[in-house]
Amino acid sequence: MKYPDTKIVALCGGVGGAKLALGLNNALDQKNLSIITNTGDDFLYLGFYICPDIDTVIYTLAGVNNSETGWGREDETWKTLDVLKELGADTWFQLGDKDLALHLFRSKEKRKGELLTTITRRLTNKFGLKTHVLPMSNHPVQTFLETEDGEISFQDYFVRQKCMPKVSNILFKSKKPVATDAVKRALSDKSLDGIIFCPSNPFLSIDPMLSIKKIRTLIKNQKRPRVAISPIVGHDSVKGPTSKLMNEMGIEVSSVSIAEHYQGLIDGIIIDETDEEQAGKIEEIGIKVKLSKIIVETREEKIRLAEESLEFIQEIAS
Repeated sequence: MKYPDTKIVALCGGVGGAKLALGLNNALDQKNLSIITNTGDDFLYLGFYICPDIDTVIYTLAGVNNSETGWGREDETWKTLDVLKELGADTWFQLGDKDLALHLFRSKEKRKGELLTTITRRLTNKFGLKTHVLPMSNHPVQTFLETEDGEISFQDYFVRQKCMPKVSNILFKSKKPVATDAVKRALSDKSLDGIIFCPSNPFLSIDPMLSIKKIRTLIKNQKRPRVAISPIVGHDSVKGPTSKLMNEMGIEVSSVSIAEHYQGLIDGIIIDETDEEQAGKIEEIGIKVKLSKIIVETREEKIRLAEESLEFIQEIAS
């Protein structure tokens, strides 16, 4: 643990973000790390309340994630899904037996009236984590995509249709888009050292959080350094449909565009060392730049990038 006294809030969603979250979880004292997690992907499926990004973060930090698929549990079995198929259930969303047990627990607790924040805290404790994994809201905020085929939900787009439809716009719908008390406390903490935007998809994983006015305002008004890690290398996304979405929405695929997207919310951005020529344009809009190797696969690489993010925060602070 290289930064035992540093306190950080990270914004995270999806597999790409979870990689940096794992690095931060090893570089920091776990109790000093709060991970605000996207819930725009959450949905009801086969009667279960599914929270894909929360679960990906928890599984990754606990070391029980499926490293081959990037989602779900390691050493998974699929007996329940096989029986559901035999019964004629729609099984386009893959749920392994271990994963299903967690969804069963969460759904049971929600029916009892427990808040998603409370349920998530219980789950992190069960997995032996002291890290604060914080749902962005206890109320549904659903991500929808406007496509050539009409408006579709995130999971329909991402899983059922495998990101194939052409997207023109992204919407976030909620009857009560309210940040949780835990999220507000984390972002208002006077002892906070900085905020890190993980290299998650800005449009599908980070923007749902920023669509909640209180979260955006607290980040915008934060005096401590705020740093993002670009999910773009060259003119392509490190993982997932980020570059496809950017092309379809008329946004240049570059780290410059990512910096512009976060302008006013970040003080610095880490971009890949191969994109050094983009640094000057980013600095022109008042955002500091740090070069690194941002494609990380091994545990050591994830910790290295996390430590570089923390170093960057210290550099900006000084």
